Amino acid sequence: MTKEEFRKQAHLLVDWMADYLEEKENYPVTPSVKPKAIFNQLPGSAPENAESFEQIFEDFKEIVLPGMTHWQHPSFFAYFPANNSEPSILAEMLMSTLGAQCMSWLTSPAATELEEQVCDWLRDAKGIDSSWKGVIHDTASTATLSAILTAREKATRFQINERGFSGNQVFRIYSSSHVHSSIDKAVKIAGIGVQNLVRIPVDENFSMIPSELEKAILADKETGYLPLCVVSALGTTSSTAVDPIDEITQITQKYGLWHHIDAAFAGTALLLPEFQHLIQGHQGADSYVFNPHKWMFTNFDCTVFFIREPQYLVNTFSLTPEYLKTQLDDQVNNYRDWGIQLGRRFRALKLWFVIRTYGMEGIRAKLRNHLVLAQKAKSWIENEADMEILAPVNFNTICFRMNPANLPSDQLNSLNESWMNRVNQTGKVFFSHTKLNGSYVIRWVIGQTDVQEKHIAAAWSLLKEEKQKLLAEQTP
Repeated sequence: MTKEEFRKQAHLLVDWMADYLEEKENYPVTPSVKPKAIFNQLPGSAPENAESFEQIFEDFKEIVLPGMTHWQHPSFFAYFPANNSEPSILAEMLMSTLGAQCMSWLTSPAATELEEQVCDWLRDAKGIDSSWKGVIHDTASTATLSAILTAREKATRFQINERGFSGNQVFRIYSSSHVHSSIDKAVKIAGIGVQNLVRIPVDENFSMIPSELEKAILADKETGYLPLCVVSALGTTSSTAVDPIDEITQITQKYGLWHHIDAAFAGTALLLPEFQHLIQGHQGADSYVFNPHKWMFTNFDCTVFFIREPQYLVNTFSLTPEYLKTQLDDQVNNYRDWGIQLGRRFRALKLWFVIRTYGMEGIRAKLRNHLVLAQKAKSWIENEADMEILAPVNFNTICFRMNPANLPSDQLNSLNESWMNRVNQTGKVFFSHTKLNGSYVIRWVIGQTDVQEKHIAAAWSLLKEEKQKLLAEQTP
């Protein structure tokens, strides 16, 4: 492709992108396709000869687009969002154009220093202790794995990195039963073993019970295990429950454990001063992660990992062969040593664009609007006699179900699963589910960048309409 052709096609693509952003709510949220529908439209082997960009883009529109789930649709209420925004998209285009490999200060000084400053901005805006430092990773899964590996190496004075497991150490990791599955994966990858992930009971609000945590730690110490790390949740995956950070920190300090705070989704709420009390006591914890790519309008992937003592992180991952050494290494941050990957994208650029375009007040205004909409939807559910909410609405996630009288639990679960599937199959909205104490509940997450009251009102009407149809079918 010539530079002239690139310019021409780039203009056409940007026009299409702008149209898409304006028209995204006109698409079905989820596609109506069967498995292999896309695969079978693609050639069985790669083309030997060049094809025109026009033909490639046409195939994108005709083959790929009909099979896409539209995560940026304002009626996408499933999982947690993976938001984007116009400034973030434009920054991503610049990142791709520059094509920089930002593994060290020398390979891109501006990328390194912008990352350091943007992380400091977010640290201060979230009320995190000013002595902590941040680094940008791809996902919270990577950041959590980095935290557990660092905890392991700090506890063994970096001997496992050097010599491997001796066979005598059996570490224990503690979390509630509601944390993200990435914790299980990290424990596996770190060589600790998923059998050594201890699930701590939760209270009626699905928050970890500190006394049960301490009891588990003491029991493990008595039987020869080595308590290593507690992963607390500031917003669990299922219901956005909040663990008591302060009390957990006191316990980890008392027994010398690492405390990692997983705030992947709900941590963005700490940009609002009225939510910063949730992190009280974090000063004695060790690490904290949140994802701007979930609820801060910065497109995937972009995770910010904060750590109280970064030297332990650096000592865990630092590996500097001769070809990477520079005369400036003792004066700068080489972020290749702050995580698993050597290669690093210029993710700080899109955070910088988003923060400057909206301003912190603009971001806070959008967050508060989502919280208001969630409370409105919550009130609608509460006013329905045959519906109920099964978890506190701490942020903008509502866990609800229909509950007609006198139905056994298995039938009630089946009924709610059918209800959600019927609603989703319309393509007008997309919900996901979880189970709380064995009950099948629908999760309604109101956090898409451009969601408005009209979108949640339409979703509510659709929910009630399909509920009435389903209940009528159940009547003998």
